[in-house]
Amino acid sequence: MDFVQGVLAGDKLALARALTQVENGTPEGRSALSSLFAHTGKAHLVGITGASGTGKSSLVNQLARYYRNPDPGGSPCRVAVVAVDPTSPFTGGAILGDRIRMRDLAGDPGVFIRSMATRGSLGGIAATTAALAQVLDAAGFELILIETVGAGQSEVDIARLAHTTVVVEAPGFGDDIQAIKAGILEIADVIVVNKADLPGVENTERALRSSLDLAHPAPRRNLHHGRVELVHMSDDPAAESASIWAPPILRTVAIEGKGISELAKAIDSHRAHLHETGGWEQRERWRLQSELDLLLTDCLVAGFRSRLPSGIYEQALAGVLERRISPLQAVEQLMDRTG
Repeated sequence: MDFVQGVLAGDKLALARALTQVENGTPEGRSALSSLFAHTGKAHLVGITGASGTGKSSLVNQLARYYRNPDPGGSPCRVAVVAVDPTSPFTGGAILGDRIRMRDLAGDPGVFIRSMATRGSLGGIAATTAALAQVLDAAGFELILIETVGAGQSEVDIARLAHTTVVVEAPGFGDDIQAIKAGILEIADVIVVNKADLPGVENTERALRSSLDLAHPAPRRNLHHGRVELVHMSDDPAAESASIWAPPILRTVAIEGKGISELAKAIDSHRAHLHETGGWEQRERWRLQSELDLLLTDCLVAGFRSRLPSGIYEQALAGVLERRISPLQAVEQLMDRTG
């Protein structure tokens, strides 16, 4: 397939076409994804999540600029940004607000920005986000920043996809309490208090620090298929203690570029930590297993519905809507019909 070779060769037009085919789930897109998969597994996937209004887009913009122009002694890397936008109620597409805010990255050949719509998906990311990240990985982007839509208490889904999860808070939003309720601190590898020039930053940081002991007791906890599971890296308590990552809390003022260098160094430190402790391979396994399970579920549901006699599913759904039968009873009836 021509655009597959184009993606591997670094052709941005071919890349854009491949991403569109993959996002739309076309046969060409599925074939391209299969062909490109062998070339994946090299990129560092960084999820940027948090409530709306905390400045995620500005932070992503500044991070991408920093990685393209790092501090003296650093090497610039190719950066891809996947900005998951709310779905337009009229077109079903992405509203593209993030692309507008990141327009100053336009023209940099080492940066690629892709906006995509959630299309009804919960959890702040779209169902095909993982697939798009794989295409960008195969295209040779070393860092892939994935900004979630800011869906609040469903944001934990990003932990299934990213190697490093950055949780963004801001003073005055009450998000420290909301984050604790949502369990979002349990997935945080780096915590950022953005808009740190606003009043109340000390209170926000203090609340977050006091809650970290609840969110990150030893041994380290990780989200796996929506459940928090304990991770035992070693039978040796000393080795296990050394393998535990303590999420740092950093202050930034993204619109002024303050604190971005420190944030980038924390992200790089987390990546190094994962490689040193075996956490990288572990997260790769969880990430790919989650994707495999989701695809398997979709295929099984589609196959099951295709075997139902015409109209039977609609009848069962109508019975549920009218409260004549429960969803469980509806499933039992449908299973009997395919027996």
